Amino acid sequence: MKKIWLSPPHMSGKELKYIQEAFDSNWIAPLGPNVDAFEQELANYVGLNNAVALSSGTSALHLALIMAGVGPGDIVICPTFTFAASANPIVYLKATPVFIDSENLTWNLCPDILEKTIKHYIKKGKKPKAIIGVHIYGMPMQLNETLLLCEKYEIPFIEDAAEALGSSYNGKKLGSFGKISIISFNGNKIITTSGGGALLSNDPIIIKKAKFLASQAKDDAPYYQHSEIGYNYRLSNICAGIGKAQLEVIDNRVKSRRANFDFYRKELGSLSGISFQNEPPDFFSNRWLTCILIDPKLSEGVNPDKIRLHLEAKNIESRHLWKPLHLQPVFKDVPYFGGNVAEGLFERGLCLPSGSSLSEEDLLFICENIKSLFHKS
Repeated sequence: MKKIWLSPPHMSGKELKYIQEAFDSNWIAPLGPNVDAFEQELANYVGLNNAVALSSGTSALHLALIMAGVGPGDIVICPTFTFAASANPIVYLKATPVFIDSENLTWNLCPDILEKTIKHYIKKGKKPKAIIGVHIYGMPMQLNETLLLCEKYEIPFIEDAAEALGSSYNGKKLGSFGKISIISFNGNKIITTSGGGALLSNDPIIIKKAKFLASQAKDDAPYYQHSEIGYNYRLSNICAGIGKAQLEVIDNRVKSRRANFDFYRKELGSLSGISFQNEPPDFFSNRWLTCILIDPKLSEGVNPDKIRLHLEAKNIESRHLWKPLHLQPVFKDVPYFGGNVAEGLFERGLCLPSGSSLSEEDLLFICENIKSLFHKS
């Protein structure tokens, strides 16, 4: 049996053209025509003026926090229901992450709990230095409510759109709402540069500073002089060529991912105990990953791990939803505000194969195997 992966790369066929151009012109470096073009085309797609192509989404978030002035001892609010890379850069800067529970509608950071948390720390004389908002699995978070709170309490909003390129909120592309926004182009994302990411902003000062820090913070001098600590975070011209070709087909990739979601919902939606995440009005998700929830009271003993293991035996990769960060051993002492929404999602949820290259035969094979497990029960 062939392996069906959760979210594999899907090449457009044009990548080698741009890679060959880089070889032919000898731009084998973390700068060059592909980098310049990719940055401009990405900014245009999202609807901003500027982008900086970087080595990962994590490096982009690290720089974003630096741009927001985050330093040792500062408080940075972050959702608990996300990948660890959303919080790790906070720790890089010796700041303190504070985790917030999800709400049930979008599974993202809960605005009500967010305001209570902000008030808690202001009362203690420790106003949060930044708020990181993450669009989980491509579903937009409740942006209006969150941005109003950021404005009310004058706290910078950093938009983590690592999983959400191609999604939109009220007709506006995600990645354009933050004072600084970040995107990931890891190999499992909706488009990829192999490994890579980007920082976006409409503020040219932020963009200039990010490029400076990402290039080892070399001063404008005729020799190597450094007045600040910098990082080797720039994306290579080769990888940017891959990204350039990938960006040309982003709308098709979103269409395919959303079609996967619709296929699964049609085939599996009638199974007892299975439910899907709905898309609220004016929210448009790229459906990066199709996720299901399984209610153990209705599923006759079928749970996420039983499905995962059953699919694994058929060479099909699936994965539990994110384990909340406040339950991770490395973050066991980090403050957490909220209830058990994120914990419930983790316990009941499963990500199904969602690659844009999945065939109808693949999707039927996956669904038939899930159905057979329910029928046995």
